[in-house]
Amino acid sequence: MKKIFKSSLLSLFLLTLIFIPFKAQALETISSNDVSCNKAICELRMLQRRLWIDHVSWTRSTIISDLSSLEDKGPVLERLLKNQDDIGNSIKPYYGEEAGNKLASLLREHIELAVKVTDSAKSGNKDDLEKYNKLWYENADKIAEFLSSANPNYSEKVLKDMLHKHLQYVTDQVVARLNKDWNADIEAYDKGEDHMIAFADIITDGIIKQFPQKFK
Repeated sequence: MKKIFKSSLLSLFLLTLIFIPFKAQALETISSNDVSCNKAICELRMLQRRLWIDHVSWTRSTIISDLSSLEDKGPVLERLLKNQDDIGNSIKPYYGEEAGNKLASLLREHIELAVKVTDSAKSGNKDDLEKYNKLWYENADKIAEFLSSANPNYSEKVLKDMLHKHLQYVTDQVVARLNKDWNADIEAYDKGEDHMIAFADIITDGIIKQFPQKFK
């Protein structure tokens, strides 16, 4: 029995060695929206995906802590706000310090409004909910306008539609949790995460098209 187990482990190890070169080769040929993926492109794509996945995951953590009045609400919110600074920093190599700080500022406002929307929904204050929700969508439009003005490859309408959908997925999570509909909450988060990965790829592809010399 031990010999069979050792033999199986050896076979698995050899298969791993065989497939490592193929995995490395695959990373050199991955493409998205007809943009070939070399090392520089893959690094940017993975960075943007990680940052925007962090955006939705820490937003979710903040919603849970806020609605449940957990003691970790403050630190969790600070971590979420740091993510907005990280996203702003990620575009500085292409658009400069001022632009990166501007995006971070808009995203911080996006989070602050999201918290106010959540708090209004939690307390049942319909007037505040309507007011902050309107400001939340206006902020999303400002983010789309800013990004599309910086990069002609971005469609302002597409970005607005994507960001509005993101807000809807966040809203769906808040509503589902308030109603204790845990399955709907999970479904909204899963859809929102997939949606934000697609948004991250739009950001990546636009940068690559605008600065092709940086990705040769």
